[in-house]
Order: sequence, then C-alpha cells, then structure tokens
Amino acid sequence: MNAIKIAGIALIMAGVLGLVYGSFSYTKETHEAKLGSIALSVKDKETVNVPVWAGVGAIAIGGLFLLFGSNKR
Repeated sequence: MNAIKIAGIALIMAGVLGLVYGSFSYTKETHEAKLGSIALSVKDKETVNVPVWAGVGAIAIGGLFLLFGSNKR
C-alpha cells in the first residue's frame, strides 16, 4: 500500500467524519493573571463548523486517490 492510497483512505475518513459531526469545538485560554497566591484564567470555547462541500470534496478526492493511485505504469 503506497502513500497515495493511505492519503486517499485518510481523506475519505475525514470527509465522513466531517459530514457526520458537522462541527467540532475546542477550548482556548485567552487571559491569565496571577495576583499573589490567586490565579485567574479565562477560557473561551470555540466552535468550528465543517461545510458540507468540504466533506463531500474530501470523500471525492480520496476516492480519486484510491482509484488512480496504483503503481501500474
């Protein structure tokens, strides 16, 4: 199995996950302050929406990689 086929499988899996979940979120620490023995921090929750066209495109490109990624010359 060559690198192109592995990339194709990874793109297909990422595209399917993007279509199933639609978005993902993460926590970003924005501010931090220390006043003596007191520590304060502010954390923001960020959400990233994955467009449907990106998921479908990843699946299509991954399929093309699997189809045409052979070593036959």
